[in-house]
Amino acid sequence: MSEFPQLRLRRLRRTENLRRMVRETRLSADSFVYPLFIAHGHNLKQEITSMPGVYRFSPDSLGHEVEEIARLGIPAVLLFGLPAHKDEEGSEAYAPKGITQEAIRAIKKAVPELVVITDVCLCEYTSHGHCGVLMNGEVDNDRTLELLAKTALSHAEAGADMVAPSAMMDGQISAIRQRLDEGGLTQIPIMAYAAKHASAFYGPFRDAAGSTPQFGDRRGYQMDPANAREAIREVEQDIAEGADIIMVKPALAYLDIIAQVKSGFAYPVAAYNVSGEYSMVKAAALNGWLDERRAIMEVLTAIKRAGADIIITYHAKEAAGWLRTP
Repeated sequence: MSEFPQLRLRRLRRTENLRRMVRETRLSADSFVYPLFIAHGHNLKQEITSMPGVYRFSPDSLGHEVEEIARLGIPAVLLFGLPAHKDEEGSEAYAPKGITQEAIRAIKKAVPELVVITDVCLCEYTSHGHCGVLMNGEVDNDRTLELLAKTALSHAEAGADMVAPSAMMDGQISAIRQRLDEGGLTQIPIMAYAAKHASAFYGPFRDAAGSTPQFGDRRGYQMDPANAREAIREVEQDIAEGADIIMVKPALAYLDIIAQVKSGFAYPVAAYNVSGEYSMVKAAALNGWLDERRAIMEVLTAIKRAGADIIITYHAKEAAGWLRTP
């Protein structure tokens, strides 16, 4: 191998066009999924205080938003519903006219080609804020599976293109795949929140979705952030049960997990650039502590470089705009 002074690695960094020619990781809006929060109401577009630039929409106000998303070249959205009523079993999650089901129909009417992915969980819908049915103060895994499968089926029947179970219940992928297939919806793919960690970075999301647990926390079913081998076991299990896409969540503090999943499995890998990661950048930018555009693009490039094929991010719209006008 050549050494200095013959070898000068800076030669290919000298101009922007040279840097473009040898760039190893390339971002594209094709990789982005934009999360949307949907609430009951009329003509609602309400900014979320802890997530500047992110809004709650009512189904009737989604048209302009999803048209803009499609114009930017973003292929998909991920829906989170905020119910009008919560109960012990999260019944609006699987109601035919529930908030997520109404949002699916509104989006498909406005932009039929946009891929609509739905989060399948009960935490936004339950009165206690946990991701499943409670028994003696703990989430009952097996009783919850039936409701998750019922929710996924209702979303698919309303027109969702993909379902994304996030409750971290053992067996949830198998239960959902079986219910979809029995319902004649064999074509609906499942994006599994396979390695979803019990993270402090979810704080702003819980504000946005009104899903903070009323007692305790979710560490009994979400993953310990310290465990990498267990993350691989979770991925293996979800693939065995029928997942089509594997997700790691959060993204930035788990780039090593993304890389391991990408190198270990021949499946599409998604990464969720979560609310706290978004809000940290936004807060620093608003205080003038960093260059917002450069920081966002560096974050997204890092997630892509680690191996993510799909990036779920609240930065999707602004990043897609910048990619169109470098």
